[in-house]
Amino acid sequence: MINKLILIFIATLIILTSCKSTKKADYANLDHAKTLAQKYIITDGHVDLPYRLKILNFRFQKEFLGIPISSEEGEFDFNRAKEGGLDAPFMSIYVPARLQNEFGASKLLADSLIDMVQGICHSHPQNFKIAKSPSDLKENFKKGIISLPLGMENGSPIEDDIKNVAYFKNRGISYITLTHSLNNRICDSSYDTVRIHNGLSKFGEQVVKEMNKVGIMVDISHVSDSTFYDVLKIVNKPVIASHSSCRHFTPGFERNMSDEMLQALGKNEGVIMINFGSSFIDMKVQAARDSLGKAYRKELKEKGLKHGEGEAKIILDSYFKNNPVMWSDVKVVADHIEHVKNIVGIDYVGFGSDFDGVGDSLPKGLKDVSDYPNLIYELLKRGFSESDIEKVCSSNLLRVWEKNLK
Repeated sequence: MINKLILIFIATLIILTSCKSTKKADYANLDHAKTLAQKYIITDGHVDLPYRLKILNFRFQKEFLGIPISSEEGEFDFNRAKEGGLDAPFMSIYVPARLQNEFGASKLLADSLIDMVQGICHSHPQNFKIAKSPSDLKENFKKGIISLPLGMENGSPIEDDIKNVAYFKNRGISYITLTHSLNNRICDSSYDTVRIHNGLSKFGEQVVKEMNKVGIMVDISHVSDSTFYDVLKIVNKPVIASHSSCRHFTPGFERNMSDEMLQALGKNEGVIMINFGSSFIDMKVQAARDSLGKAYRKELKEKGLKHGEGEAKIILDSYFKNNPVMWSDVKVVADHIEHVKNIVGIDYVGFGSDFDGVGDSLPKGLKDVSDYPNLIYELLKRGFSESDIEKVCSSNLLRVWEKNLK
């Protein structure tokens, strides 16, 4: 009798353990990830569609090229966004640094790109609408409309007039990336080889304070470390890094954020939105790309060929096309998100893909806006709860955005 009871007890344990394992397996599967992608609002801190369309307009001599509802070009369109659950990609109003020394050119381009996004929404009101606040975004979500909030990448359109901060707020800009690839009037860039301000300039301090005053989020992607710490000394609102990653995985790459910066960001109650580009997340990929690039250029020189011509194209494909070392993987993006969680907490991280802005460097499993479920799946497999997933998808950013509007 005792042996029988023992056998029954063991069998029961096996069944219960099996049930728990099955539940966990069911929880962490791609179908569940797809369900969550549709259930929760997904925001993305940085999508470079407007400038890509601007380049296409110029190339094909068209006055206006609207966003495709369905297309095989680029990484963003309406149908793929719906498939991936993307509800609010911040449209990057990107202004190249080369324009900032030509007075009026930066502001002119910024205005034209804002006009473009407004034109997209006017042409497709059932598909897109500009969102100027979290409440706008949530209302659009209920209606199945994709929100297109605006973030200006590079503060150079402010020029030397502090009144332009309020001007761009009135035009719908919700964040401003203080600089881009070169130092500007506001601050030093992480990419520039010199430091002219050693952080924020005096004018830059005025700009940051005015952004806090009018309700524009301060974006510290692209800035130098000294600029980042100068910003945190004077802000009274949380900041964002709209499309940055963790320097822990890319030592020496100032464009990303160090663990100390992540901790400071957490104290500020801000949010880092992880860039998906392979060169931002994976040093091995960047090293492989650099090595292949040198070998490619050497072969062209030896054969007397020019890049882009006949045989050179064939050689280029032999080095780069379908070469697995050229791309990272969705798992590495999940590594960055998990690292932020471990260093400072789940409340301070989100998605900042840089879709349409990092060329062909997007990792396997995250090639366009239909692929967010793949990343959610990776996070589920690592034990992220549904509450964690919702925070990463949108609620962390929405909290920061809301605080900047108060």
